[in-house]
Amino acid sequence: MSERFPNRLLILGAGSVSQSVLPLLIEHLIDAKNITIMDQRDNRSRVQDALNKGATYVQDVITKENIDSQLSKYLKAGDFLLDLAWNIDANTILQWCYDRGVMYLNTSVEEWDPYEGGSNKNPLDRTLYYRHMRMRQMKSTWNKAGATAIVEHGANPGLVSHLVKKSLVDIATRAIKESKAASGVEAALISENYNDLAHLLGVKVIHISERDTQVTNKPKQWGEFVNTWSVEGFYEEGVAPAELGWGTHEKSLPVNAYEHPTGPKNQIAIAQP
Repeated sequence: MSERFPNRLLILGAGSVSQSVLPLLIEHLIDAKNITIMDQRDNRSRVQDALNKGATYVQDVITKENIDSQLSKYLKAGDFLLDLAWNIDANTILQWCYDRGVMYLNTSVEEWDPYEGGSNKNPLDRTLYYRHMRMRQMKSTWNKAGATAIVEHGANPGLVSHLVKKSLVDIATRAIKESKAASGVEAALISENYNDLAHLLGVKVIHISERDTQVTNKPKQWGEFVNTWSVEGFYEEGVAPAELGWGTHEKSLPVNAYEHPTGPKNQIAIAQP
């Protein structure tokens, strides 16, 4: 990248994602001296290389009560907030960024307390679909364009979208080179119209398959379950209702299934993990 990001970047969270993304940000996008990393724990050792290059580390936490005062210390219009933390309400922090012209990206749509209400809560109100509908409702009240905000941009969903687009570009480029491209492929490629590109290339299904390639110095034991992901995130998703994409052609519901009353209704929830 020829141009460096000239403004400030605040990263919330200093876990494994921060640890892996910081070297890339510093190499390709922003000078370390413009980066502040905030985490409620002292994880300086995990991001020490970035700190050695000039990044700042703050041991603090974002709460309902202090979110405005905390973020205002480190961000102004034109700056960037990279939210890699958990249990910070996405609507609250998105609204804050919209009101102040701060760009924003997160890896998941979070709530302050996803366990509030527990088993007494309607299963539909504990789904990601419900969180997304809340966000759409908030967005519908905005009456002007704001700074760019991207949500749910982790590995999947998120990074996989870029990998799919790169695959389509590679297939189209080869098809054109070998004179096997259908009419319109080159135009779709140039305009980056990926849905048309997939259609013109004859792509019918895109299946995302994940494989964990992490290696530890303590081998997994026979019959042992090893979690290589966020413990908090794993538990939260583990106790949440199961969510399924649901087509209009599917007329009968599974046992314990719930249909959403609003929105596109393209998902259902099952009242069990």
